[in-house]
Amino acid sequence: MSLEVKEYIDQLTNDRKEIILKIRKVILDNLPEGFVECINYKMIGYVVPHSLYPKGYHCDPKLPLPFINLASQKGHIALYHMGMYGNPELKSWFETKYTVETGRKVNSGKSCMRYKKEEDVPYELIGELVAKITVENWINIYESLLTKSS
Repeated sequence: MSLEVKEYIDQLTNDRKEIILKIRKVILDNLPEGFVECINYKMIGYVVPHSLYPKGYHCDPKLPLPFINLASQKGHIALYHMGMYGNPELKSWFETKYTVETGRKVNSGKSCMRYKKEEDVPYELIGELVAKITVENWINIYESLLTKSS
């Protein structure tokens, strides 16, 4: 764990720390090779490093290409998955599977899922989601989105 990530986790309340650590472990256990953990946008981030994608993030090329972020927000824990933003089929798969497994609808935005209580967090499903997109897949999705928007 990098010093920055450790500092982020250390400043959390115990209940939030426990959940963030569990989600972090699931992410790291399932994250395809090539993504790197760091602090990104004041959250724990999983990014494509410049060594694999020198162009960086189009909004600020000095930043690596973001993929997943994990944050303790004021009223919830947020998991941002940019692949879901770029791939509506993936988002639909996740939302459907979450509803089937929990009997509840996902509390989500375009790329984020919000969890207010630990029992809302689908750890195993998050692991499946994380494993679905490789670095190469994500770069291709990302670049196709850039092409569409220009």
